[in-house]
Amino acid sequence: MLGSAPGLSARWERLEPRPRARMLRQVLHAGLRTSFRALGRFVAGHAVFFASAPVLLSVLLGASFSRYRVEDDVQSLLAPKHSLAKIEGSLVESLFPVNRSRHALYSDLQTPGRYGRVIVTARKGSLLEAAHLDAVLALHRNIYQMQVTFPAAGLSSFNYSFSYLCLPDDKNGCIIDDIIRAMEEIQAARASNRTLPVLHYPITQLADGRRAYIGHQLGGVQGWGPGGAVRAQGAGGRGEGVRSARALQLTYYLQARGELMEQVAGLWEEAFCAELRRFAATHSRLGVYPSTSSSLRTDFQFSSILAHRPLLASLGICGVLAILCCSMRDCVRSKPWLGLLALLSITLSGLSAAGILNLTGATYNSTYLGIPFVMLGHGLFGSFEMLSSWRRTREDQHVKERVASVFEDVMLRFSSSTMLHLMTLGLAASPLTNMEAVRLFCRTAALAVTVSYVYMLSFYSSCLVFTGYLETGYRHGCFCRRVPRPDRLSSKPAWYRCLMFTRYQDESQTANPQLAQSHTLPNSDLTRTRTTISTGVHAHVGNCSHTHPQPSVTASMDHHLLDSHLLLGCVRRCYGNWITNTYVKPFVVLLYLVYISFGLMGFLQVTQGSDPSAVVAMDTATVLYTRAQQRYFSSYSPVIGFYIYESAPYWNSSVQRDLLEYAKGFQRISWLEAYLNYLSDHNQSTSLPRENFTYTLRHSFLRQPQFAHFADDIIFAERGEGEEPDLAASRIFLVAKTTENKREEMSVLLDTLRRLSLTSRVRFLIFNPSFVYLDRYAAAVSSPLRHSLLAVLFLLGLSSLAIVEPLVSVWLGLTLLSVQFGVLGFMTLWGVELDCMSVLCLISALGHSADCSGPLLCGFASGQGESRTRWVRAALERHGVPSLQTLICYGAALVPVGSVRSNLTQTMFRCLALTACCSALHTLAFLPTLLTFLPPSKNRGLRPAGESQRQGAECVEMNNSTRVVDQITTV
Repeated sequence: MLGSAPGLSARWERLEPRPRARMLRQVLHAGLRTSFRALGRFVAGHAVFFASAPVLLSVLLGASFSRYRVEDDVQSLLAPKHSLAKIEGSLVESLFPVNRSRHALYSDLQTPGRYGRVIVTARKGSLLEAAHLDAVLALHRNIYQMQVTFPAAGLSSFNYSFSYLCLPDDKNGCIIDDIIRAMEEIQAARASNRTLPVLHYPITQLADGRRAYIGHQLGGVQGWGPGGAVRAQGAGGRGEGVRSARALQLTYYLQARGELMEQVAGLWEEAFCAELRRFAATHSRLGVYPSTSSSLRTDFQFSSILAHRPLLASLGICGVLAILCCSMRDCVRSKPWLGLLALLSITLSGLSAAGILNLTGATYNSTYLGIPFVMLGHGLFGSFEMLSSWRRTREDQHVKERVASVFEDVMLRFSSSTMLHLMTLGLAASPLTNMEAVRLFCRTAALAVTVSYVYMLSFYSSCLVFTGYLETGYRHGCFCRRVPRPDRLSSKPAWYRCLMFTRYQDESQTANPQLAQSHTLPNSDLTRTRTTISTGVHAHVGNCSHTHPQPSVTASMDHHLLDSHLLLGCVRRCYGNWITNTYVKPFVVLLYLVYISFGLMGFLQVTQGSDPSAVVAMDTATVLYTRAQQRYFSSYSPVIGFYIYESAPYWNSSVQRDLLEYAKGFQRISWLEAYLNYLSDHNQSTSLPRENFTYTLRHSFLRQPQFAHFADDIIFAERGEGEEPDLAASRIFLVAKTTENKREEMSVLLDTLRRLSLTSRVRFLIFNPSFVYLDRYAAAVSSPLRHSLLAVLFLLGLSSLAIVEPLVSVWLGLTLLSVQFGVLGFMTLWGVELDCMSVLCLISALGHSADCSGPLLCGFASGQGESRTRWVRAALERHGVPSLQTLICYGAALVPVGSVRSNLTQTMFRCLALTACCSALHTLAFLPTLLTFLPPSKNRGLRPAGESQRQGAECVEMNNSTRVVDQITTV
């Protein structure tokens, strides 16, 4: 990571012979620093333009919010973009379209465009009781007769009922769930005092002789067996009788033909939810959990609505803390407005980035809630580093020279950090990413970070120029009022003196350059040949040589402590000495071992979070419906379609055995098994010739009323005139028995059946809409994180060719790996699964941890000639304080977001909070301790002790507000 900062005050280092590669890196560094110094001087010379242009641009781009659009297709965001399941779904839809089914639709087999679904539960007793059953059937009739009007007013208004919108069966009636027919039979039997028909589970037989699967329509079932368990009589048997049921699931399918019917179907879904709310209000003994085709999209975007006020609260809290972090006791040198202006710069850049997205036709989704925190962490890091560098410049310099010095000191490091952010986000936004939500987030975040960087160079830097002029004029940092001199201030009241306290620079100090030199801060522009903490670049003027650093440097570090704010004073006086204490180091090392141990414990327990309900707002219809479904309908897997998509010799006994073996162990509704049983019942051989097999199937089996619905499961292909057609394709419905880990079991089942399809003689595929989320989800989610991590390591390896101390790249790479490992492990222990939102936070954590720890590592690695402890303390004072300020503001801004009732924001809060904590631990505890006894060495390249007495010449460049004077002093 590129970075630089001047060295300790009054420290000098000799220009020693270096390897050629190191000299080339020094030349490159010097050139970049000189370029940024020129850029700083140019910005300071045109401060009005750079302050007004970003504001005007943000206002113009903000007007583009009239084109603001929200993403409608949630499945394309949360499911892997390129997966075999999507290809299989397209093939299934082409063979067996949902709209062409005329008998049974299985609610989890294929999901049509529009539908309404409800789970009704009995709070006490069974839904099969007369009162509950009558209430459910009354609800069904109300939904069936419900009408919606479109348009809402006008002569062209028309009333649409469910019978007009529904999917029709072979008798042009609406397709309804089989459990409704079974419940109507039970109700009719009770009304006529007949014996109640036996309801079997999970496969029952209706009055017309047709076998129907009701495992997903009836839940919480208890049978007449021992312990109330319902046992199936064989894999494909009807099962035992149902004694009671706690839940019932009904699905109403709509067909949306064109844009007009799509709008009408949307209105019908709203009326459907309203009807269910009215039903729940009048039936307190029943629980109602509705869900529609638009529920996931609505509840996913609802997180953004819930987060509006907490985000504003985060902005306010961060602003207050930024003001406090920029404040000092000295009212002139205090810069409280710069904290707010830094926040304003980040806000303007976010507004500009959003305007660019709106103009390019991009859509918004709730995952973008994490982008403001990416910008906040990176922007605050740059602003606090600039302010810290400004306070170390010479006060008797012109403002332009001070800004140029800040740019030379900070911008190379800040630019390198921005490059690292763009590298990680850019690679995750590339076509290599198979998760659309991750790709869109990283693309938008990369744009936002770029705009934020430009605004930090222009808007915030110009604000720094204006506050510099206020400081030069001895004006109050908050009220901009000129502060009276001490002789006039002594006659004022005590509160006024406290409010207007400042340190006037003595005229004698200004007139005496040697005295003024002793009062400069460590990174003063007094000389360009001073040792630098961050890079160790030793530029020189002419043929001047450098003397060895003298031990009398401590006095210059402790001058004017009254000017320092609280954090800097604590780090300088207390924390730096405490963390590097010999007796504290073992405890810090032990703490790191505990950190690694718990991180490993969580890493070994990482689970996938492929459930879409995990990224929606809490207490919404999607979450409540999902919980009810998991509670009452988790005994069986979703209905799996077993599709034989090529012509197969079904009449062959070996093929029949293979197909029956594949379906063994499943609850199934199979036309082939029913047909073979039909042949056996009629004393016919199951190994008939092709013509006889097909003829009996078409003209005898499918014409039986109880088997007629199997006609939707078979596709015939004509061969020729007078010949029996071939069976071109067919399907079988399978249901697996599941346990608590339903999604993991489905993933294993999917992989097993796919491997079986590669070796089978019969070409088949399996499909269920949920497979779109499960198919290679782990690879799709984790690959952006791996790519970004590899990109960071590659960038660090490449940057090692350009930085003075290559060990910085090694240390920074190890730090990023340690932070990522800890965040991943601890978030698992905190109950966060690996889904798209957590991966987005992990990707952004790479840049955030580099922002915090990179400057500290550069500051320590570049120093030579002193003890490790001295350089650790100096690096903490220079770069640990800005990092601590950033972490305080960043962590406080996260607190309001943690109160949002949303699964998505909860995941984001936990991951970002862990990122901030792990980064703080590494920056302020682990690295300062480990660097005191690990490489790089601080004694390389030093002269022998005898040569240190040799006289040399110092080349001193004196800068003030009017002229530059070169003075040569003999030592």
